[in-house]
Amino acid sequence: MTVRTASRPLRKAVWWSIGARVAGVLLLALCAMFGVHVGSTVRVALQLATTVPLIFLVARMAMTYVRYRRGGLARRPASYAIAADMLSVPGLRLMIHEFRLYTSILRLLTGRWRHGVRDGDIAVPYASGGAGLLITLVCVSVIETVVLAFVIPWPLVRGITLALDVWGVLFFLGLFASFVVRPHVIGADGSLRLRSGALLDIRIPEQDIAAVRIERRIARGKKGTVDDDGCVELSQGGETTVTVELTRPVAFMRPLGKHALARVFHFYAADPAAAVAALRVRALQNVP
Repeated sequence: MTVRTASRPLRKAVWWSIGARVAGVLLLALCAMFGVHVGSTVRVALQLATTVPLIFLVARMAMTYVRYRRGGLARRPASYAIAADMLSVPGLRLMIHEFRLYTSILRLLTGRWRHGVRDGDIAVPYASGGAGLLITLVCVSVIETVVLAFVIPWPLVRGITLALDVWGVLFFLGLFASFVVRPHVIGADGSLRLRSGALLDIRIPEQDIAAVRIERRIARGKKGTVDDDGCVELSQGGETTVTVELTRPVAFMRPLGKHALARVFHFYAADPAAAVAALRVRALQNVP
């Protein structure tokens, strides 16, 4: 059963409500920064004016949810459909990626280091390839945060800068944590799961693997982009160490939600010899 989508009006409601709230907060902040007195009546009127779009957004979401439910969708798919209507697919993907970065930090702190690695699977680490660059970026961000806290004289600007710098530090820490807790996985059935943190997740069945070899290459294209020869690079630190050739193209989802097909995968493994040996052994074990 097809369900009529309301993505355009719902998306407009989202952006109008966000825009109204942000505009109201910025107006009050500018008045406070320049010493302009804002009376209580004006403040209440401004709060009411910015609350109306928010109420409209909630009402629109409720109506859309009811429409999806009447169209035959269960609760969870209906909720996902509303989320997809509120944001574009790339925006929704980026929000999910951001959430997974922070959950990766929690996983790392709580010792749950191996996401998606079951009993009998073999984890193939790759985080060490880009560790140096990420550590450098974190250190630079921390130094920048401390320096700007003493240099910027305006409290409002200093607060905004501090919030952005703290977000930047958390982002880079989450990125590194996602590389650690989401390794490549060689399944007990010989399948291969290639990942790049929380950004890419590609599953390759064992029967589709034609050849695997150690091959150190300098990355040439963007991560997850399919070139004219049907090849994809999942590099770390600007290089890949293992090449997997398939018998047929495998479909996967790119970071911003577009679908792609690839037949050759170049990926980075911290120990390429062990990864290649494990894939070959699993292939022999699963031969009927």
